[in-house]
Amino acid sequence: MRELKSTPREETITDAIGMHKARPGPLLPILHEIQDRLGHVPEKALPLIAKELNLSRAEVHGVVTFYHHFRSSTPGEHVVRICRAEACQAMGADDLVAHAKRSLGVDFHGTTKDGAITLEAVYCLGNCACSPAVMVDDDLHGRVSKGRFDAIVKNLRSGK
Repeated sequence: MRELKSTPREETITDAIGMHKARPGPLLPILHEIQDRLGHVPEKALPLIAKELNLSRAEVHGVVTFYHHFRSSTPGEHVVRICRAEACQAMGADDLVAHAKRSLGVDFHGTTKDGAITLEAVYCLGNCACSPAVMVDDDLHGRVSKGRFDAIVKNLRSGK
């Protein structure tokens, strides 16, 4: 009989489950661990997590789809998150969102054709005094205008 070997992705998923399973309320830490390590939560992970935590697959799926932070596919090279909370909306985020979608040619959760940028919504970056706020990968930007957004994207594409 041939021995079945797990893939690195499956090992990452089982490692994440093993790291957090004994904690109280382990589902979110497991999902975060998987996404931090793989860049997304693969569909294949859901039944494994459900089985180990004695949950239904629907319960796990419900949590993954409820939180905008989790994604089910690999993101682009850079992730651009635009704040959609009230303070940012009051300072022009809706116009910025429309501009970003138009200029990148994608909707939220979409990735540009070149695979460079994934656009996501976020519901507060804690930078309300400097609205509208945008987070690019791990870098926070405040008072982002359409022109400043274009400059940020240009820098991302040029590797700066």
